[in-house]
Amino acid sequence: MGIDRFSFPTTIHFGPGARKLVADYLLSQGLQRPLLVTDRGIAALPLLSSFLRELSGLQVGIFSDITGNPLASQADRGAEAFRAHDADSVIGFGGGAALDIAKAVALLATHPGKALEYAWDHPQVRPMDRELPCWVALPTTAGTGSEVGRSSVVSDDKTRIKKILFSPKLLAKVVFADPELTVDLPPALTAATGMDALTHNVESYLSPVYHPLCDGIAVEGTRIAARALPQAVHHGKDLTARGEMLMSSMMGAIAFQKDLGAVHACAHALSTVADLHHGLANGVMIDHVMRFNLEAAAAKMAELGRVAGVASEGSEEARANAFIGWLTTLKEQIGIPAKLGQIQGERPITREDIPALVEVASRDLCHQTNPRPCTPADFEAIFAAAL
Repeated sequence: MGIDRFSFPTTIHFGPGARKLVADYLLSQGLQRPLLVTDRGIAALPLLSSFLRELSGLQVGIFSDITGNPLASQADRGAEAFRAHDADSVIGFGGGAALDIAKAVALLATHPGKALEYAWDHPQVRPMDRELPCWVALPTTAGTGSEVGRSSVVSDDKTRIKKILFSPKLLAKVVFADPELTVDLPPALTAATGMDALTHNVESYLSPVYHPLCDGIAVEGTRIAARALPQAVHHGKDLTARGEMLMSSMMGAIAFQKDLGAVHACAHALSTVADLHHGLANGVMIDHVMRFNLEAAAAKMAELGRVAGVASEGSEEARANAFIGWLTTLKEQIGIPAKLGQIQGERPITREDIPALVEVASRDLCHQTNPRPCTPADFEAIFAAAL
């Protein structure tokens, strides 16, 4: 496999070994002192030390104080690390959390104040009116697609509510999408992040917003994930499957310019209330929300069933139901719990949590583009069915 180069609109170097191009790229831009932003888990792995050896000729600082659901205070501390290193650029290396913090660090490197002051819903939101230092992205998971996104999602430290910093200025200058960086991701994380990618594609396609360009990307992203996700989970060294999941992940993030839906509203609530991993939350909730959406989106679900290879005959409703059934079967195949009560090793989620979950989900903007409107009573029923 070679390395392909394309722009959409970010320049992307895609293929095994793409990571080896980073040092030459930064040096060609006259940059020598990058701050590498990654998370605590990756910082302890050979994956990072191996990548650092690829960065010869650069004086690299490291900021790794990042958790699975990144906090605004981590972005603020990352900006302090940028200044302490006298950095001239940022390398985002990791999953969605690390890449989202990398964007915020690049922003705060040239803008005053704290990260939350740039959240779109801040009462005195600050403008992003200055150029950012060069930042490049290397995803190590195939899930959020944050490497091609123009938003950074961080949680308020006090409320744990997710806040969105949004601007085209936050786009990475270059993405180095190297499937070799994902081959050691454990099956459970491969499954959870992969369901995040699939959910992005599915929900963006079902969004009623008019954007045929994104619809085409989302449908193809779903087709690719349907084929590649089980293979990536069960045969993690398969570079073709890993590469296809990286592509599906980027496609989902491009497509959700159309915005998302109630699956993400539920997942954001689960992350806020129970600190549940975002991809896992999407994976558990997706078929439950699709059952709720059936009456409003049968035609589009039938099309998704066709591209997933599970629904080519019967009525529109039958094909849509086949798609929902396929999602349930896929979860079982890759180890995603069928229901919230079956999640192992996480904080137990019970009926007592439903009021708090409903409150957060109802306030979340994602459900405003769900194909079927969601009231608080609807969210209560969805969460109850998913327990």
